Amino acid sequence: MKLRQPTDFLILEELEDKGRNVATNLAEHTGKSRKNINTRLPVLEDYGLVRKIGPAERSGLYEITSLGKAAIVYRDQYDEVDDFETLIEGPNAGSANGGDQQRSFARGEDERSEEQ
Repeated sequence: MKLRQPTDFLILEELEDKGRNVATNLAEHTGKSRKNINTRLPVLEDYGLVRKIGPAERSGLYEITSLGKAAIVYRDQYDEVDDFETLIEGPNAGSANGGDQQRSFARGEDERSEEQ
């Protein structure tokens, strides 16, 4: 996982703070260009840090995922660790179901709230 600093963390923080949003608003709030935001959102989606939502497939509306929230929590360690992805996924990332449940529990999340 290669994140672009500070842009990617600004996007994640904005989505966590303000909730679901589109690239135009994210550009305004982060001070980055819309082109830059539009380039980074699909990358963050590929990493599982954000998810595209909305009734239309091409809606452009994004929200942060629990993994994206974990990335914010561990942001200060990004440059210090060799494998940031493993850090934010937690120690049981490879185990079936256990890792997802433990990560959700550790972040104070409920499965039902994630699906809403």
